[in-house]
Amino acid sequence: MVIKKLIKRIVDVAYKSNEGHIASSLSVLNILYTLYDKILKESDHFILSKGHASLGLYTILEHFNKLDGNLDSFCEFDSNLGGHPSNKIKNITASTGSLGHGLPMGVGMALGEKIKNNNNKIYVIIGDGESNEGTIWESALLASNHKLNNLYCIMDYNHSNDRALKLDSLTDKFNSFGWHTIEVNGHDNDEIEKSLNTKIDKPVFILANTIKGNGIKMMENNPEWHHKSPTIENYNEIIKLICEKN
Repeated sequence: MVIKKLIKRIVDVAYKSNEGHIASSLSVLNILYTLYDKILKESDHFILSKGHASLGLYTILEHFNKLDGNLDSFCEFDSNLGGHPSNKIKNITASTGSLGHGLPMGVGMALGEKIKNNNNKIYVIIGDGESNEGTIWESALLASNHKLNNLYCIMDYNHSNDRALKLDSLTDKFNSFGWHTIEVNGHDNDEIEKSLNTKIDKPVFILANTIKGNGIKMMENNPEWHHKSPTIENYNEIIKLICEKN
């Protein structure tokens, strides 16, 4: 019920603002919800490397009363809530959106916490398309070399990159780079929570199998909806379907 409420909120904001990456926000929604509901402590840090899913993050922050800003002002000229997250906003760790940058920042933060003998954990969500970036693999090597067991990298594997490049087994790849790997259903909160509670003496990579646009049939795995806002007809149909599911 909560996830459906959050889906409706995302659609409402995207419709009113005529902006936002709805489908990408929906594919990470369960991961974000589980992180903020069950995992993140005040001393931990979270980075949404795939920053174009900002609407999903803002919606989760609003739900948990942590949003510094008015979500209904999303992407307006004078709003602090832009199409990509900014670290100028309270409770947002890093400015992201340039793909491949979030994990390197996470590695640096995790290493810094280890040097200071802190117990803080760093969580980073990346997209499958980001794994085309060399910085992801440089970071993976560095993290395993320093045994950063305080670092968790979750990949939102919604297969949106398949049209450009088949990635084969990402768990095999991260295993070969010295990470502990886990594969989960990215829309199953219990599976996600269990994987994020893994404790082992190496960095953890979680391959979260997701559906881009999850929860809205017209958007699911449909490239047309990568960056598109609903028309009034789309909006009415989506809201009707969400209400019927309730």
